[in-house]
Amino acid sequence: MSSSASAVSTGARLRGLRPDWLGDPGVWRTEVLAGLVVALALIPEAISFSIIAGVDPAMGLFASFTMAVVISVVGGRRAMISAATGAVALVIAPLNREHGLGYLVAAVILAGVFQVVLGALGVARLMRFIPRSVMVGFVNSLAILVFMAQVPEMHDVPWPVYPLIAAGLALMVFFPKVTTVVPAPLVSIVILTVVTLAAGIAVPTVGDRGALPSSLPVPGLPDVPFTLDTLTTIAPYAFAMALVGLMESLMTAKLVDDITDTRSDKTRESVGQGVANIVTGFFGGMGGCAVIGQTMINVKVSGARTRLSTFLAGAFLMVLCIVFGPVVSDIPMAALVAVMIMVSFAAFDWHSVAPKTLKRMPAGEITVMVVTVVGVVATHNLAVGVVVGCLTAMVIFAKRVAHLADVTAVTDPDGGTVVYSVTGELFFASSNDLVGRFAYASDPDKVVIDLSAAHVWDASSVAALDAIETKYAQRGKTVEIIGLDSHSADLHGKLSGELAGH
Repeated sequence: MSSSASAVSTGARLRGLRPDWLGDPGVWRTEVLAGLVVALALIPEAISFSIIAGVDPAMGLFASFTMAVVISVVGGRRAMISAATGAVALVIAPLNREHGLGYLVAAVILAGVFQVVLGALGVARLMRFIPRSVMVGFVNSLAILVFMAQVPEMHDVPWPVYPLIAAGLALMVFFPKVTTVVPAPLVSIVILTVVTLAAGIAVPTVGDRGALPSSLPVPGLPDVPFTLDTLTTIAPYAFAMALVGLMESLMTAKLVDDITDTRSDKTRESVGQGVANIVTGFFGGMGGCAVIGQTMINVKVSGARTRLSTFLAGAFLMVLCIVFGPVVSDIPMAALVAVMIMVSFAAFDWHSVAPKTLKRMPAGEITVMVVTVVGVVATHNLAVGVVVGCLTAMVIFAKRVAHLADVTAVTDPDGGTVVYSVTGELFFASSNDLVGRFAYASDPDKVVIDLSAAHVWDASSVAALDAIETKYAQRGKTVEIIGLDSHSADLHGKLSGELAGH
């Protein structure tokens, strides 16, 4: 190969490794502006979550900074935002109240270790067991939670807050009709801030939520004794935080997959969340996971698609706090409330609650969606709602499939043999009724059970077949089971005769 050809080949490889945004000014502009909008939206929420956890606002802001920056490099879902979240704050708040700040930081680091281990073990593969109805309920409930979080900002406030919110919403609805070069949320925040400062309108501002940090976080070890007693104290909280954080992050990643019509590496995201929490803990942050509202601002409202927006959201957050703290403190909360209300309306799946959809949707699917929404809204914990929704879906599915198992009997002409043909899926829900489908007293001496059109899934089904054979044996009749497929035959061969009680 000539030197010129080699150079061309090397250049092509380098271009293949180069991030998308480097070669496209339009992508660069979109990602930078999206990161700025997200950073502005992160500040009041990070402070609020710090209050929930009972820590200094700086801890929430530091967590949002380190989570976003680290996950932009090690995460598996491009353009998704990770930061301090309310779900994590709720989990670790009791630990902070009972044992102090050092134990909270240590729990964040241990939670990160748990997430790395769970990610490496393939916990992300469990996502395929989450039904679509649970996913729809998850999306709708997060939209409701985002809206509900804004309600306190509209209660017992000066009257100018309401026209400011209305003006912000109007700007975000109509400004994109003029141009989409600059994100409408950013325009809304800037205009409302300028108006309130120029007119001297007294309304709640970002600065009223807490003091912004004036310097970067410094790494260090948590101030706790490194003993087994400390480990046993923080482990339950850390494990709960790891599970909640992974569930929210993986569900959010799946949502972004659907919005962007792209796939993400869920295993890498799981491990990445752990790495981000470990780094966050060593920098004195309160930990976090994927944050849904800001992710929707980044992906759905601002149109970001690369890791650059995620990185810049964290970087801009610190720049805004440290360099432009006084200016950021003057941003009216009404501007950010308007942004989050718009996000909640954009995130809600309105098609799922349309009368036409509800008429066509099976009752079980609607029930699962409603249970998921109610579970999330009642507990303010997305993980709880998803678990309850999945359990409900499992029960409904088991009940539905149980009715698909059927038994038909055919007696041969000479009356010496009866053949029972069993069709459907045999598992704990369907096999319980199987024993009562046979005429033990009136059947001839030879009974054949044909399972060619059935499948044996569990020990309950094997136990049911054993019970049928026992009942016939007590009457001096023989039973022959035929037609088992390889999996069913293997399971039946291992467990038959071994399940009777003692």
